[in-house]
Amino acid sequence: MAITCGAAAANLYYNQPLLEIIQQSFHVGSHTAGFIPMLTQIGYAIGIFFLVPLGDLIERRRLILTMLVLTAVVLGAAAISLNIVWLLVASLAIGITTITAQLIVPFAAHLAKPEQRGKVVGTVMSGLLIGILIARTVSGIVGASLGWRAMYWLASGLMIVLALILSRVLPKSQPSVQILYSQLIRSLFPLLQQPILREASLTGAMSFGAFSAFWSTLVFLLAQPPLHYGSEVAGAFGLVGVVGAAAAPLVGRIADRGKPKLTVGLGLVITTVSFVIFWLFSDHLVGLIVGVILLDLGVQTTLVSNQARIYSLSPEFHSRLNALYITFYFIGGALGSFLGAYGWSYWHWHGVCAMAFIMLGVAFITFIKRH
Repeated sequence: MAITCGAAAANLYYNQPLLEIIQQSFHVGSHTAGFIPMLTQIGYAIGIFFLVPLGDLIERRRLILTMLVLTAVVLGAAAISLNIVWLLVASLAIGITTITAQLIVPFAAHLAKPEQRGKVVGTVMSGLLIGILIARTVSGIVGASLGWRAMYWLASGLMIVLALILSRVLPKSQPSVQILYSQLIRSLFPLLQQPILREASLTGAMSFGAFSAFWSTLVFLLAQPPLHYGSEVAGAFGLVGVVGAAAAPLVGRIADRGKPKLTVGLGLVITTVSFVIFWLFSDHLVGLIVGVILLDLGVQTTLVSNQARIYSLSPEFHSRLNALYITFYFIGGALGSFLGAYGWSYWHWHGVCAMAFIMLGVAFITFIKRH
């Protein structure tokens, strides 16, 4: 399940290192090519909100396998794109269908014993975040060696392989509710009255926003003196981040033994320390490496702890709770990317760090207010 989460989440990020190659292939401008990742993210938000809640309405194993097959189909459609419009539509469809990870996480929490839920969620989420971190590196290598279409074909084949494996190993589950789909979507909004969900959503969104501010501007920092590194080094930093992301199962165990709310605070502190290091040692590669490890550890700690908290609520709402949480989470990520670029354009690296501190400040205020 962790491997599938990583592979599914990676589908959202394969296109980023390929944009220049795609631009040359279709003879379009960089602005047009830039719509590819944007539409993929928009599609993902649509899929999370409208499809992830189906995990409470439809047998989960069948839904997961269906979405994996659909993702494989649209990835193949992207690989045979005849023009840029075709690829843009396929990119939107990739985002909508590649929501498997957000179906698996609540399923894993449902299957786990209550005293092991944090550990299980941590293990699955470590796969997701590692998939996000290494997707750009893998895509850059494949694109440079075999072309951009090959990356989509490989991703499509991987989805089929995973569907075949999961069809044999995943247990069946009974739907938790029997209502109409329209009633299911309307039932999302009353869930926002849950204080735990509201707090987890805001702290998670701000934490991921700081994460996104860093990763969306790192390539600019590395290109500046005195570092003078290219995009391949920026991609390699994703592999460095795996060290921090791999700690998620340990974080889950800590959350199981104590109060997961406390580990949320610990994650925010670690993330803040990472940006202090980025502020002070941005000119030193070692400082950036240490900061990246702490950043991914802190963000992963906050994410896993928050999910352990929301999964302590009624099991029949797990898929819908996850849909709302992840929707807010990626809204925070989009905001962080925007603020990171804004901070860089006016105050360069210190501006990026300042924007991250502001978002983390909001997270701390939320955390302390309800502690």
